[in-house]
Amino acid sequence: MTKIQKVVFFGTPDFAMPVLEALIKNGYNVFHFQSKFLKDEQVFEEFKNLKPDICIVAAYGKILPSRYLNVPQYGFLNIHPSILPKYRGPSPVQTAILNGDKETGVSIMVVDAEVDHGPILAQKTYNLQPTIYNLQASKELFELGAKLLIETIPKYINGEIEVKHQEHKKATFTKMFKREDGRINWSESSEKIYNQIRALNPEPGTWTIWRDKIINIKKAEIVDGKINIKTIQMEGKKEMPFEEFLRGHSDFDISQLK
Repeated sequence: MTKIQKVVFFGTPDFAMPVLEALIKNGYNVFHFQSKFLKDEQVFEEFKNLKPDICIVAAYGKILPSRYLNVPQYGFLNIHPSILPKYRGPSPVQTAILNGDKETGVSIMVVDAEVDHGPILAQKTYNLQPTIYNLQASKELFELGAKLLIETIPKYINGEIEVKHQEHKKATFTKMFKREDGRINWSESSEKIYNQIRALNPEPGTWTIWRDKIINIKKAEIVDGKINIKTIQMEGKKEMPFEEFLRGHSDFDISQLK
């Protein structure tokens, strides 16, 4: 049995939910800390008054002020969806898909003052299917991470894990993708365009211009080495199957896209 009495959880909805549910299901007393104003003195005092034994971070999206890190007896553990030190930063799953990686994974790490820099407690690889999109891959990775976390916490608390420091020289860093990153360059290979569509939907989205109108390309596939658009959304219109779009735009020519 672990000595943990209280877990404070830092995580945003959606991807982090399997982690929160797994902690509760496994009998941990969890408090979900949701304040956006971590630098505020009153917020920090509220955090200290919780007297957490350990804190868990999953898909949080904010940098924790360093003074938080020393409050819990067993520190902060983070679930990061990559095999660190590869793909540190805010978009590890999107970047792996964009790069056409066949494999990624999850890491359970101890949080320190630098982004995704702390020592590793556990890692598990994940087969990145060539047709999977960002949302589904992220969901599955955090489900995998939740299971790995539950296995890892008692071993960590009981001193049964040999902490593995990252090889910082091998670190690669990801960025926050912006709207302009989603513009499709049709001179690129079909594979590269397809990876871009899988990686950047739904946010920030992938798009192109046809007759001075923005068309968002939501889903696609590769057929006989060529991009086959499946779902689109014209500017100001609802999302629709590409076949339906073609019925109303019989003059559409993919070579006109820019």
